[in-house]
Amino acid sequence: MNKKNQSTETKKEKSYGLLITGAVLLIVGILFAVYTHNTSYQDSVATGKLLSEAKARVSAVKEGSAEGDLDTLNAEVSRLSDEKLASERPYSYALTLVFLAILLTAKGIYNAITGVRRADRADITRLAQAGLLTALCYIGFAFFKIDIPAGTEKASFHFGNVFCVLAALLLGGYWGGLAGAVGMTIGDLTTTYVTSAPKTFLLKLGIGLIVGLVAHGIFRLSRDHSPKYVMGATILACVCGMGFNVVADPIVGYFYKTYLFGVPQDITAVLVKISALTTAVNAVVAVIAATIIYLALRPALKKAGLFVDV
Repeated sequence: MNKKNQSTETKKEKSYGLLITGAVLLIVGILFAVYTHNTSYQDSVATGKLLSEAKARVSAVKEGSAEGDLDTLNAEVSRLSDEKLASERPYSYALTLVFLAILLTAKGIYNAITGVRRADRADITRLAQAGLLTALCYIGFAFFKIDIPAGTEKASFHFGNVFCVLAALLLGGYWGGLAGAVGMTIGDLTTTYVTSAPKTFLLKLGIGLIVGLVAHGIFRLSRDHSPKYVMGATILACVCGMGFNVVADPIVGYFYKTYLFGVPQDITAVLVKISALTTAVNAVVAVIAATIIYLALRPALKKAGLFVDV
């Protein structure tokens, strides 16, 4: 009787809900992206040219090669910067929606082909932990950071990646990557990093998937192992995930800024170099901090019955 109940509980059923939701969002996202690119984003391009001219006038006045009121010119620069950011937001939202819809559609296709276990649908513990880690990713990026000006853009040292990696170690690649992607993308969308939100979603999802693959797909980290094995597997998984980010962030950032946002390549090259430096520092911090936190939480969560078996 128990075997029969266990078989029924773990039996997979075809699920099409996520596929339909993802497909609808993908269509809406693409239409929204095309519309905003041809409207508000074009306004931001025009405003960007005016902003560059205003900054050039400020520099000329400071150098003494032109006359003007610096306070008035700086106020104009500030106003144009705000207008440019406001015009870029809709297009950034649209691209983020497209990337999210692609993820949901891909997961929906997987569910439709392989099926979903009933027991997986009621995993309240994993869902609650994913929500908590999403919030921590947002807090780690939005509040624990040091901004570095880079022309009209910014780079930053932050702690968001720590919780992104930690989420993948605790919950697995999919849920961990999604927690990091959603949390840090919200951080971008609510700050001056709004134009980086779609890129952030892709990269943080990638970090989570790779950390989860190495930790749980290869080393089966959630099972019982010796302390040395757990430490070694944890460090290696963190290094692989953040190594991906160090390599992918500058490359993806270059093509993203150049071809989706039309930033001139000479400016993009400068931004990429600065981004590479901050990405490397963030990676080292994430590997060390996430490893320490995971090794401390692992026995505590097991004792409390909250440890997720990935």
